[in-house]
Amino acid sequence: MSKLPRTAYEGDLCARVVHTLVNAWRIPPGSRILEIGCGQGTTTAVLAEAVGPTGHVDAVDPGRPDYGSPWTLAQAQEHLSQSAIGDRISWNFADPIDYLAANADKSWDYVVFVHCIWYFDSPATLTKMLGALKGRATSLLVAEYALKATEKNALPHVLASVARATLEAHNKGSQANIRCLSSPGAITDAANENAWTLDGETFLVPEAGLLDGQWETGTVKSPNFLKEIEEKVEDPKVRALLRSARDGVLGVLETMEVKKSWTMDVWAATFH
Repeated sequence: MSKLPRTAYEGDLCARVVHTLVNAWRIPPGSRILEIGCGQGTTTAVLAEAVGPTGHVDAVDPGRPDYGSPWTLAQAQEHLSQSAIGDRISWNFADPIDYLAANADKSWDYVVFVHCIWYFDSPATLTKMLGALKGRATSLLVAEYALKATEKNALPHVLASVARATLEAHNKGSQANIRCLSSPGAITDAANENAWTLDGETFLVPEAGLLDGQWETGTVKSPNFLKEIEEKVEDPKVRALLRSARDGVLGVLETMEVKKSWTMDVWAATFH
């Protein structure tokens, strides 16, 4: 299969990572795809190119239409809807589980989760979703951060993600990017529990310019992290743990002489 064409987002490094993922998955033209957690549509655009004019992408996200900056979800999605691939995409602002229940007669060739599982409010959300998808798709395609760093400069991102997720576990009203840290092993276990079998997996090393590691590490370095600990965490042992986790991130940054963390590896897996 030839490589996918460029999109309007191709100058964005995130889009280039998505192109790498979708090329590795080799989604054929004419495929019907359900994308969970589509956000502003960076992955959606690449998927829509992959399926071609005879395929279709049902893109679902529970986020508010006015969420996001500099473009909101609604604005970014409308931009794609007006493009050459717009008629291949159906946008749905809905909770994915509710969407599946309301569309019980629909099925797909592929269900795609790209960097959305860490947004879920608990591990039970993924388990319930995978159960609701049982028998309704041929393949499950997952990409999430791997909690490993081939490039040593990305190690602070791994540690910062664990620290951030620990804090959010004690903040019931969290709207942070990392609410439920799920490792490749945990995601695979959840899939197996719902009769999904792992076909293959690979690990991708992002380019140095991808900013996710820098952003997540920055939130832990910030004094606001300490303030959140005091406001959101009651248990003194957990408070001490979180302060120490932050110190660990700062210590690694100092030892490695890294001012801005790189982004950790990405785990890409296929299930049937």
